[in-house]
Amino acid sequence: MALIIAIALFLAQAINFTLLLQERKNFRYEQATGPAVARIVDAVERANNGGFSERRGGRVRAMAASPIKPGAERRAEIEQGVHEALAEAGLKVGRVETGVRDVRADSPRLKGINPRLAQRMVRRGGELVIAVEQAGGTWLVLTSPWPRADMAMIWRTIAQTLILYGIVLLPVLWIGRRISRPLRSLALAARNFTPGEVDTPIAEGGPQDLRDVVSAFNALRLRVTAMLDEKDRMLGAIGHDLRTPLAALRVRIESVEDDADRTKMADTIMEMDRTLDDILSLARLGRPSEPLTEVDLAALVDAVVEDFRDLGADVSFDEETPRLRMRLRPSLMRRAVRNLIENAVKYGTTAEVSIAATPDRVEIVVADSGPGIPADRLGDVFDPFTRLETSRNRDTGGIGLGLALARAIVGDAGGQIVLANRPEGGLNAIIALPR
Repeated sequence: MALIIAIALFLAQAINFTLLLQERKNFRYEQATGPAVARIVDAVERANNGGFSERRGGRVRAMAASPIKPGAERRAEIEQGVHEALAEAGLKVGRVETGVRDVRADSPRLKGINPRLAQRMVRRGGELVIAVEQAGGTWLVLTSPWPRADMAMIWRTIAQTLILYGIVLLPVLWIGRRISRPLRSLALAARNFTPGEVDTPIAEGGPQDLRDVVSAFNALRLRVTAMLDEKDRMLGAIGHDLRTPLAALRVRIESVEDDADRTKMADTIMEMDRTLDDILSLARLGRPSEPLTEVDLAALVDAVVEDFRDLGADVSFDEETPRLRMRLRPSLMRRAVRNLIENAVKYGTTAEVSIAATPDRVEIVVADSGPGIPADRLGDVFDPFTRLETSRNRDTGGIGLGLALARAIVGDAGGQIVLANRPEGGLNAIIALPR
C-alpha cells in the first residue's frame, strides 16, 4: 500500500514538474517576444520620424551586421514568433536571428544592479540576443534576460516531493504496521497450530474486516480440534469393535483339529490384527498420546535389533555406537525403525543397521542386500497400500503400510526418510533426524 502511494505521488510530481517546465518555457517565450517586438516597433517608428539613436542598457541598438555568431545557441520558436508579430504590426523586415550567450561581467545590463545579484546572474543566467534585419541592411539588436538553469525549480520539486512523502507515507506506514501486526500473529498461529494442544485464541484487533478474519480462524481451530477428537473416538470404537470378534475367532480356532489349518487361521488373525493396528496408528498420527521423552537413540535402535535377533533374523548393529541423547516419542520411533528393518529382512534376508551423527543431524541407516527399488518408484513406495510386489502374498509384499507409517512417524519428529539404491546392490533406508 505504501509502495503504491509512493509511486502515485512520484507520478503526480513528475506530471507537475513537466507542467511547470512547459509553463516556464511559455513564460520565457512571452517574456522574450513581447517586449522585443514592442521595442523594435518603437525603434522603427522613431527611425522613420528621425528620432532614433542607439541606446544602451538592454535597449535597441542599430548595427551594420548581425552580432549572432554561427555556432550560437539559436531559438527558432522566438525567431518565428518575432517575425510573425512584426508582420502583424505592419513592419516588413528581413531575417530574424537569435542567440543565447552567457552574461558577461561587463554587460551594460548589470550596471546599477546589486553586486550579489549581478554575480548570481553571471553564474546562473544568460541573455538572449535578438537581431532583426531591416530593409536597408542594418540590424536592430536588443538583449533580454534568459535564465539557463532550471536547477532551482528541480530542487524545489524534490523538496516538495520529500515533504509530501513525509506527510503522507509515514502515517501510511504506521497504519500499515498496525494492520499487519494482527496478520503476522494470525500467520504465526496458523503455522504453529497443532490440533489437540491447549492453545490461546488470537486476540482480535485491527480493522473490522481483520477482526472478522481472526474470529473466523479461532472458530475454525475449535471446529478442527472437535472433528479430530470425534475421529479419535470413532477410531477407538472401530478398533474395539473389530478386535472383539478377532479375539473370539482366536478362541474358536482352538477347536479346529487339523494343526495346519489351525496354524493358518491363527496367522491370518494375527495379520489382520497387525493390519488393524497399522491403520489405526497411521490415522491417529499427528495427535500422539505419547509425550516427548529424552532417550538414548543408540540404545533404542539396539533394542529393536535385539528383538529381530531373538526371532532368528540376520540383523547386525555396531554395538560401539556412542550414546545420542534426543527428545523423541520412543514407542513411535521404535516402530518406524522396526518397519524399516522388517522390510530389509523380508526383501533382502539381511539388514545392516548403523547410526551416523553430524553436528546438525542424526542418520539411522538400514541397509539390505535385496533387489532394490526402480529409481522411478522410490517415491511411490511411501504411499499407503502401495506394493511393488504384485503377487498379493502377504508373506512377500505385506499390505503397503509399513513405509507410509514410518515416514509419518519420522515426519512428525521433524525428520525425513530417504531411500537410495546401493551401488553394490540392495537398498539404503535412511532416517534423518534434526538434532
